[in-house]
Amino acid sequence: MVYSRLLKKLSFGLTLSLLTMTSAQAQRDFSDVEIIPHHVAGSFHYLEGAGGNIGLSVGEDGVVMIDDQFAPLTEKILAAIRQINDGEIRFVINTHVHPDHTGGNENLGKLGIVILARDQVRVRLSQSSPKDALPILTYSDAITIHLNDEEVFAFPVPPAHTDGDTFIHFRDSDVIHTGDVFRTTAFPVIDTNNGGTLNGTLQALAILVGTAGPDTKIIPGHGVVSDRIDVMGFRDMIIDVADQVEEMVSQGMSYEEVFSANPTEAYNDRYGDPDRFLRAVYTELGGEL
Repeated sequence: MVYSRLLKKLSFGLTLSLLTMTSAQAQRDFSDVEIIPHHVAGSFHYLEGAGGNIGLSVGEDGVVMIDDQFAPLTEKILAAIRQINDGEIRFVINTHVHPDHTGGNENLGKLGIVILARDQVRVRLSQSSPKDALPILTYSDAITIHLNDEEVFAFPVPPAHTDGDTFIHFRDSDVIHTGDVFRTTAFPVIDTNNGGTLNGTLQALAILVGTAGPDTKIIPGHGVVSDRIDVMGFRDMIIDVADQVEEMVSQGMSYEEVFSANPTEAYNDRYGDPDRFLRAVYTELGGEL
């Protein structure tokens, strides 16, 4: 039922949530945050810290970096990268606009590191960020970076978490970094104010399942290394909840009634508070808050 619905037109204004996250970043104490490196496969590593998982392709040609967490962590992040590889950081690819993934852009841009992202990411960042934080190379179609005997294939997906999401497939290492379209720590965040959609989330997850092989390692925006079976379970959960909510909307139930009916009951212990997710599902399926 969910796939048959057309994408709705969504606001492309800068979101209150983005401004709130930026303010919280400025006030948060990052002094105790530890940046933990993990080797996954081939040339690919990722860094765990405070914010989205940072992907790294390392080798003789230097480093390709995916996302950069928060600005106060840049020095720690660079130190962690140097422990793995002391070569030049050649490129940073932003998976989407949110500051827990792009907060270090300004620091890295001032170092002369080339920042890449989809066109939509630059447009949104330009509303709240200084020039050095903006991607200087943007794309609307797939791109490939050839470094470290690795094809780093970055490709856009339908509006899912936001309208500027990118998946990055490290083809030789067989690792895919998904940004926040997929996560293992919480229900999906469908940021409708930044162009995210339920239908696009399902489409993007289907693309991820189709791109990944049985041995592909999948790096979520937040959480632990996964595989396509994990993604299929995440997608099936969304479909299950959305189908329940769609039926409730057809019966004219208010959001409060839908929330009380607890369509996420089977998943709450694993994913936590469903309110933000349910609100996005409810409104996209025709409910009015």
